[in-house]
Amino acid sequence: MRCDVITLFPEMIAPIVGSSILKRAQDKGLLEVRVHDLREYALDKHKVADDVPYGGGAGMVMKAEPILRAVEEIQSNYEQKGERIRLLFPSPQGRPFTQDDARNLAGDSRRLVILCGHYEGVDERVRLALRPEEISVGDYVLTGGELAALILIDAAARLVPGVLGDPESSVEESFSESLLEYPHYTRPAEVRGMAVPEVLLSGHHEAIRIWRRKEALRMTYQRRPDLLRDRVLNREDRQLLDDIIREGVSATPVRCGEEG
Repeated sequence: MRCDVITLFPEMIAPIVGSSILKRAQDKGLLEVRVHDLREYALDKHKVADDVPYGGGAGMVMKAEPILRAVEEIQSNYEQKGERIRLLFPSPQGRPFTQDDARNLAGDSRRLVILCGHYEGVDERVRLALRPEEISVGDYVLTGGELAALILIDAAARLVPGVLGDPESSVEESFSESLLEYPHYTRPAEVRGMAVPEVLLSGHHEAIRIWRRKEALRMTYQRRPDLLRDRVLNREDRQLLDDIIREGVSATPVRCGEEG
C-alpha cells in the first residue's frame, strides 16, 4: 500500500506513521507513506498557501493553485513511472468511510494521494478541477484533514496481508463483517470480584466460538442495532439473536433477514 499525503502541516503526520503498527508495516516494506509540504508548491516567496475568503467571513481558505500544482506534479512523476494515482479528499461532504472502503483502499494497486484540507476549507476550484474522491470519517469537526488522512491510512494498512502479526486479528475486529466485537479478557481470572466467563476457561473451542459469536451479536444489538437491520443472518446467528432477545436485552427491536 502506497500513500502520498499533501498537507500544510507535515509534522502532524510523521509521528503517527512512524509509530506502532504503521512503522512496522513500513519496516516490512508493506506500507509506504510520503508526505508533501503544500507550502513548497506556493507561488510567492513567502510560501503562502491560504488567504481570506471572498465575500468575507471568519477564518482562512486554502488557495487553489498550490494544491493544483502539488497534485499535478505528483501525478506527473508517477505517470512517468507507469503508475496511476487515486486522489482522496477527506471532507464532510464525502460519503461515509466504512470498513469496506478500508478494505478497498488496502487492495488498491494505485498510489493513494490524500489531500488534507485545513482552516475554513479549500477553494472550490480544487474540486472542480481535480474531481477528488471525497470521503467523510464522521459527522463532526476536526482541526484539519490530517487527522482524517491518518484514519484512512491506519484503517486500510492493517488490512494489508502481513501487516498484523496474527492474520486472524483483522478478521475478528469490530466492523470486519458489520458486527461489533465480542468482549475480551486476559489474566488474572478475577479482578476486584469480576470473574472471566467460565466458558473462556473451559478449553472447549466450539463453545468458545459460539459464546464469542453470541456476544458480538449481543453487543451489536444493544449498541448498534442499525448494523443488523439489513443484515441477512444465517441460521446459527438467527438462533443466537433469538436467544438474546428472549433473555431480555434492552434495545430497540430490529428486523433481520435470514438466509437458508
